[in-house]
Amino acid sequence: MSMTPEKRLAWTLAVTLLILIGEVIGGLLSNSLALLSDAGHVLTDAFALGLSLLAAMIVKRPSDYRATYGYQRIGLLAALINGISLVVIAIFIFAEAYERFVSPPVINTSLMLPVATGGLIGNICMAYILGSSHKDLNLKSAWLHVLGDTVSSAGVIIAGLVVRFTGWGAADTVASGLVGLMIIIGGGRVIKEALWVFLELSPVGFHAEDISSGIAEIAGVERIHDVHIWSIGHGIPAFSAHVQIRDQKISEADCIRKEIEHKLAHLGIRHSVIQMECAGCAEGDIFCRIDRTQDIHHEH
Repeated sequence: MSMTPEKRLAWTLAVTLLILIGEVIGGLLSNSLALLSDAGHVLTDAFALGLSLLAAMIVKRPSDYRATYGYQRIGLLAALINGISLVVIAIFIFAEAYERFVSPPVINTSLMLPVATGGLIGNICMAYILGSSHKDLNLKSAWLHVLGDTVSSAGVIIAGLVVRFTGWGAADTVASGLVGLMIIIGGGRVIKEALWVFLELSPVGFHAEDISSGIAEIAGVERIHDVHIWSIGHGIPAFSAHVQIRDQKISEADCIRKEIEHKLAHLGIRHSVIQMECAGCAEGDIFCRIDRTQDIHHEH
């Protein structure tokens, strides 16, 4: 669909609020924990989508003196909060599921099933609006919320059918437990990806020593150290390094720098800071740890 992320999130939020109202009313009247669990998940979705929408608007702001890297991590912060909210709601679902497993209530499936079916249809519409391919972790976290609701709505319907035709009331509780487990898995993945960027760990698929080895093979490079690779935002890797070369004109050194940047761009790294120098750092400098160039040259 040719819609901006903000419009996708806005439409999805509107549908979410309609589903939330229907499932809360239906869950209370039918006494279905599975339906109320799904409503609880939808409530976190409404919060998550609203937060994602706000973050999506802020992220588009250009960089300025307050945020020289831009506002990419606002979206990551929203994703992190969304992931935590998923885990918290799952814990509440598990606690209530245990109480109902010990003492199963009577469930009105005649009301539960139509409400759950309406929720499933709404969630499918939201999943379609958001799409399934996301480079933005903020949008991905919102989509995971919706995907979780879609599967949980299907689980509620299955539980309702089991209760209706077999009389096994515990099916409702089992379904809510499975929904909670699925929510925790999805939330945990989002939290991990967001923290990976906030902790400035090397992006998945990038290895500092491998990149250093490639740069060391460029003609004119004598040594590379003080190598760092991190993410400015989700899917936005950055790289910095000290590159030691022989004493030469700035124009000659600039040719080497451009070749390094070209190699990095080929790897998907478009933001880099290369410090050209004619002498290495002090021996044992705390940040100059990755230095494989001498070994590489000796092997060649």
